[in-house]
Amino acid sequence: MSPTRHGKRAAVAAAVTLVSAVATGITVGTAPAQAAAGCRVTYQVASQWQGGFTADVDVTNLGDPVTGWQLTWSFGAGQRVTQLWNGTVAQSGAQVTVGNAGWNGTLGAGASAGLGFLGSWTGANPVPTDFALNGTRCNGPTPTPTPTTTTTTPPADSLARTHTVGRVKVAGDVAQYTWPGIYFEGRFRGTGVGVVLNDATNDYDVQVDGTTVATLVTPGRTTYQVRGLTDAEHRVRLVKRTESPWAAGEFGGFVASPGGEILAKPAARSRQIEFIGDSLTAGYGNLSTTRDCSGNGGIDRNTDTDLSYGALTARGLDADYQINAQSGRGMVRNYNGGDPGTDFRTAYDRTLQNAAADVWHNPATWRPQLVVVALGTNDFSTAINPGEPWTPDSLVAAYQSAYQGFLGKLRAQYGAEAIIVVGATNLYAQPAQQVVTDRNARGDSRVRFWNFDDPGLDHLGCDWHFSLADHRLISGSLARYVAGLPLTW
Repeated sequence: MSPTRHGKRAAVAAAVTLVSAVATGITVGTAPAQAAAGCRVTYQVASQWQGGFTADVDVTNLGDPVTGWQLTWSFGAGQRVTQLWNGTVAQSGAQVTVGNAGWNGTLGAGASAGLGFLGSWTGANPVPTDFALNGTRCNGPTPTPTPTTTTTTPPADSLARTHTVGRVKVAGDVAQYTWPGIYFEGRFRGTGVGVVLNDATNDYDVQVDGTTVATLVTPGRTTYQVRGLTDAEHRVRLVKRTESPWAAGEFGGFVASPGGEILAKPAARSRQIEFIGDSLTAGYGNLSTTRDCSGNGGIDRNTDTDLSYGALTARGLDADYQINAQSGRGMVRNYNGGDPGTDFRTAYDRTLQNAAADVWHNPATWRPQLVVVALGTNDFSTAINPGEPWTPDSLVAAYQSAYQGFLGKLRAQYGAEAIIVVGATNLYAQPAQQVVTDRNARGDSRVRFWNFDDPGLDHLGCDWHFSLADHRLISGSLARYVAGLPLTW
């Protein structure tokens, strides 16, 4: 399915730094641990769109060490915290209370902790000014908000120290890409790491040691800094949440904080899975709880390919994975007959979907033992329009013929041992299953059929797409199905 995608909202950035020099020794009975003798808070609205925003908050302890902390503030215009990382959160009316996570509760003198959150707003989104750490106010003048975007030069071999999964084109010292769900993984030692990006179209998650520490909404050209970590070895992961077949993003590598070091890249996982499909595979609108997303941020703000059924299944199997999916594309017919003369196969052969001459040459390092293909929703979900070159019967015949050719390409590309699963919903299960039956009759027994429809699917994602609950349900179904396959991994 491919309903009209909503335009990107203009991103804005604002920051405020508040400093306190309160006398040492003040205690507050309601604090969870020692009261801070002084504190500094930096609050940055990293991105903002109609009704939503993301913010980064850094708190620095300027007093004696504490073994647990609680940061409070009040919103002045009805804003709400809807999701927070690197801590726990409670909100009562305007009052927000954030407690430390299990791993960042100890703050020595001069030490900092960073957190981030996704929020909602209506009317206005002013920066709070009444921060307090363990009951001690972080007072000070409010300077004029200023952008905090930075640029940093990564080491010359930064990409060589990164485990990259997905179709990328290396251009000089950056990796370019368009497909959804592409991810980059690294290892570093130190108290922080920078992520070098140039992308004003897509959204990303930054994850450290398995925890999402930031969601970057159309970050532009920047080096996003993660600070306040323990001085130890860590893992960092950057994942592309959204689709952008019309525009390439650029990743320039990971950069260590002062005194730190980018280490050798993590080892590739021995298991590999490739997922091929349309918007249902890409996770289109899966974070929404309402089918109309025009008032809650649009499609992109509600899409996270990293929480699609493919990504969930692969992580559960400890497998590296690619999600090569494109909304609105079918095997031979696109959604509502759109863009005739092209189909999913047109872009599948490309590294960058928007570059016709950019042919993807599959590297020897990518040999998935399992390939899951789910194409057919866009071929059959809408009535054939006047002027289209199909009848119902000829569309089915063309679909099945093209599918056989596509399976032949995958078999040649990934070898005789790979298992190819043809997935389908009830909408097109019959023609898809016939493709598998015919393939098996030709002697290819390692092509299988999987119907992933389920009466429990609520289709509460944007424009009747799968919700997050649906993706989790389908992932569980796929994991059980895969357990019965004769995989050699």
